[in-house]
Amino acid sequence: MAARRLSQLLLGGETLELVSDLGGGKTTFVQGLAAGLGYKGLVTSPTFTLSNIYELPDGRELHHYDLYRLTEGGVLADELAEDLDDPKIITVIEWPGLAEHELPKDRLTLTLEVTGEDDRKLVFSAGGPESQRLLEELAA
Repeated sequence: MAARRLSQLLLGGETLELVSDLGGGKTTFVQGLAAGLGYKGLVTSPTFTLSNIYELPDGRELHHYDLYRLTEGGVLADELAEDLDDPKIITVIEWPGLAEHELPKDRLTLTLEVTGEDDRKLVFSAGGPESQRLLEELAA
């Protein structure tokens, strides 16, 4: 529900950082986000492919990164840096530690905490004015 609500507030150019333990619901969140953005296809974890790109019906794109398996950024860090400069791309990053220096300070961080077998608590934090706008609109 929160993912779909957030999807309605995204304009393009935003960076979302997803934080949780393994199995914490990060990919499930991205599935809800993509559905809310109008994507009709299958949304899968990019754990082994490192990134997935979903073309949205309005011309924007959702880029989903999972940096869990990387030991260095390399070419993927360059790709990520290009995405962050494109106002038509919404970037979602799981396990962002390796790319910390490439990420903008103004990003929305979503921490997913497992509170039960099928329950999650979402904690949002903003790193700048645009992500603060998202946070305020989510709270409204």
